[in-house]
Amino acid sequence: MDKREQLIDIATKLFSERGYENTPLSVVCEKANVSKGLISHHFKSKDGLLREIFLKTTELIVEINEVDKKNKNPNEQLVELLESFFTQLEVDKMFFQFSLNTMLQPRTREVLKDLISERATFILKSVTSIFHKLDKAKANILSYMFIAELDGIAINYLAGGIDLPLSELKQHLIEKYKN
Repeated sequence: MDKREQLIDIATKLFSERGYENTPLSVVCEKANVSKGLISHHFKSKDGLLREIFLKTTELIVEINEVDKKNKNPNEQLVELLESFFTQLEVDKMFFQFSLNTMLQPRTREVLKDLISERATFILKSVTSIFHKLDKAKANILSYMFIAELDGIAINYLAGGIDLPLSELKQHLIEKYKN
């Protein structure tokens, strides 16, 4: 792993655990064993590093939403999307935690405003394209509900302090949207 990727990984972990505002660049540099100049070289600023990490988390979300739309019917696409979401939620918990933290903090939400909007638009379009094939008249509201359910599960899993039965929740959603 090169220094740039190492900085992204370390900063993601620190921003997820401590929050962006509570993590000075000096701590990131110390943990990565690099100078502040290297961060400036790669990212220009702490905000630039934040934006780069957010772009990486968006790539993960794009991967989750990549479903086989040519060879699968809409129900199969939803199942594939749910399988991917729940797998990634467990595997990449730190990235989900980072996203949650940054989107809920006013300062970081302002820095990422354009990227958050792009991500939300992408997710909505992706999900709506599937629901449009299932129920054209209700595609928009079903898409919003589906996204809200997944967001709620992610928030409770990451910050709820309870042990969620993820496999049972996934199975329930699969059954719910199969019809």
